[in-house]
Amino acid sequence: MTAPVDVDVDLSGRLAVVTGATGGMGRVIAVELARRGASVVTIARDPGRGDSLYAEIADLPGRVEVIAGDLSSRAGLASATQAIRDRHQTVHLLVNNAGAHFPDRRLSVDGIELHLAVDYLPAYALMTLLTDQLHRGRARVVNVVSDTLRDTRQLKLPGPARPPVLRVDDLQDLTRLNPPDGFVPFQAYARAKLLTVMAGYQLAREWAPAGVTINAVHPGIVATSIIDDLIPPALRPFRSLIRRTMLTPEQGAAAALRLAIDPALDGVTGRYFVRETETPTPAISYETTAQTLLRTITDQFLHQPQLEDPRVRADAD
Repeated sequence: MTAPVDVDVDLSGRLAVVTGATGGMGRVIAVELARRGASVVTIARDPGRGDSLYAEIADLPGRVEVIAGDLSSRAGLASATQAIRDRHQTVHLLVNNAGAHFPDRRLSVDGIELHLAVDYLPAYALMTLLTDQLHRGRARVVNVVSDTLRDTRQLKLPGPARPPVLRVDDLQDLTRLNPPDGFVPFQAYARAKLLTVMAGYQLAREWAPAGVTINAVHPGIVATSIIDDLIPPALRPFRSLIRRTMLTPEQGAAAALRLAIDPALDGVTGRYFVRETETPTPAISYETTAQTLLRTITDQFLHQPQLEDPRVRADAD
């Protein structure tokens, strides 16, 4: 596999945490970091999926460590981040790459809509639950998101962009975001990505004095498993043809790797990039009141006592 980013940097002695590294773009990112000497930690619900990643990295200068954990649950996030804290004092790179799109509304085991549980909460949790490690490493954090956060139209016809609807009043309880009424999966996905950027902006400001940088990137339209769900029904008969027009995982990974390792970006923080182009995000993402409310409700949710699975309770009712 050809290196997807032409940055000659030695990452020996550096520790990188990469989510979603057992396949697709995340796998490319993990391999390229190991190629440059980094030790890579990833989290997988099924650690067996890491076997082929071990094999691919075996002959590279770096190494890989797979930690068992379900990133869609609070318990999984808590156990995975605890394992990282127990084994590693310092984290130099964090690439929050894991994500998914779902065709209907579902709840996580903790009672929040599943796009929030998969596309927002893990990124926030890894940033905040690994704070000490990131500060010691003066780390770079890269949140891989989607430009749907600026425009939820699946067919980009002429006309103004339509960002996901998000109001300050919505930020009162994480369980009330992406509600059943008027639920649209694509918008729910986009809203979760928007929340990731908002949270990153606030943490980037706070952590800048410690030398930690946090940026977000849309890697382009990459031919990954998420794309199959995002193709409009009318175009699905042409799925294979459409995928050929998209970026490969190697090409998509280049944008995230650039933010992670390019020395030219030292000190750059609190930005959103569409591939290599810095791009503004919806106005609410910059509102400090909205950012603070989001952080408050997310912290409350992450740290509240574990409750009975609400999906089981609903079935019993």
